[in-house]
Amino acid sequence: MNTQAQITKGLWLGLLGIVIFSVTLPMTRLAVGTPDAPQMSGVFIALGRAVVAAGLSAVFLLVTRAPFPRREDWWPLAATAGGVVFGFPLFTSIAMRHVEAVHASVIIGALPLATAAVGALLHRQRPSAGFWLCAALGSALVVAFAMLRSGSGSLAISPADLLLLAAVLCAAVGYGYGARLSQRMQAEHVICWALLLSLPLTLPLAALSWPAGAIKASAWWGFGYVAVFSMWLGFFAWYRGLALGGTVRVSQVQLLQPFLSMLFAVPLLGERLDAVTVGFGLAVIATVFIGKKMPVHQPAAVPPSLLHPRKT
Repeated sequence: MNTQAQITKGLWLGLLGIVIFSVTLPMTRLAVGTPDAPQMSGVFIALGRAVVAAGLSAVFLLVTRAPFPRREDWWPLAATAGGVVFGFPLFTSIAMRHVEAVHASVIIGALPLATAAVGALLHRQRPSAGFWLCAALGSALVVAFAMLRSGSGSLAISPADLLLLAAVLCAAVGYGYGARLSQRMQAEHVICWALLLSLPLTLPLAALSWPAGAIKASAWWGFGYVAVFSMWLGFFAWYRGLALGGTVRVSQVQLLQPFLSMLFAVPLLGERLDAVTVGFGLAVIATVFIGKKMPVHQPAAVPPSLLHPRKT
């Protein structure tokens, strides 16, 4: 069972991972461009960044002399790769050409609840009603703020919205399985092996989708960030945080991601930051820390005498 010190450390590491991930949407927007001024394709950004991160992973695994995954770890690694190497990057990269960051945050704001639900199922945890209330309130604040910033009182489901919803589901599954693997593997090795496992698919597909024509330098900077930080280094902190603090609890730090994304979007995309943003951000932070104190019931441990009965 995680101690309070481990939970606190896990929350701080989770926050570091979220800060890194929060720059992903603005950088993806830079890399993919707009319908009027397209840059790289969403397919190349998603798969190309996985190839770059896989190369870094190979070097890291060799330097750290990482053990080869066990046979029973390959399926969870495949599920992790499906969620965070293929699903989330591919769906968000395609969608971001057609939606603004504010609108995208409406959908991505549901990720903490989705991650908590998947984590609870995988780890057989039972969050308290108070925890779920804080999670729901935080998610509602995120959605309300994004709707307010979008200037619309309702949400119209478009193809881009459906892609973002699929991205949320993929990320939740990838986070859940990656966190479970981090309980028995070094957290940094989880994303590295998932990336290498995906390389036979990502490498040829990235080569086939290589961008044609002139690409702006800002687009290449955006691609470089999502390849090195969003696809690789961010997971070092994120999976370690999930493993230490628990997937259900640490996942709620993701509630801060939309606001941090908008904060970074000010210099990158020219968006404005006002008092409303600050107020909603403080309210969301409050739900995260209140939820941190709510109990999350762990599954009952099986007595050793039942696992290894004495012979008579």
